Amino acid sequence: MSGRRRPIRVVTIIVVVMLFLGLAFLLASGGGSQPQATPASATSVNTDAQLQQLFASQASDVQVQGQGTVTRLLADDTSGGRHQRFILKLGSGQTLLITHNIDVAPRLDGLSVGDTVGFYGEYVYSAEGGTIHWTHHDPGGTHVAGWLMWKGQRFS
Repeated sequence: MSGRRRPIRVVTIIVVVMLFLGLAFLLASGGGSQPQATPASATSVNTDAQLQQLFASQASDVQVQGQGTVTRLLADDTSGGRHQRFILKLGSGQTLLITHNIDVAPRLDGLSVGDTVGFYGEYVYSAEGGTIHWTHHDPGGTHVAGWLMWKGQRFS
């Protein structure tokens, strides 16, 4: 074998190993899979900080995960698709309007002020703190599936 071919083989092997390790890391960290629900007892300081940053920059259409405490139950929005609506307060004090499509996903029957609800959905800026929607699966398969987690049950 020539001296020139040996370095090319070594570089090729290194590249293949690096790609393999990168893929293994991505799969181990949940990349490419559906998000997993966080337990209701866990708090996510990073998520609260991210949501505060999204609010401050007036960003929208960002997929986020977190949890909060129900501070207010609102009437369902019945114009167009029906949505269960309620206000969550995060640990940071920021409030979020949750709009959960109950034509696509189950309603959180019995939800009460003071309950803790986890969420994975799309953040949209509003002057009141923001809105989280897409907290359900997408029947069309074109949007990231979201969910709500309440009393150990996932609603998607």
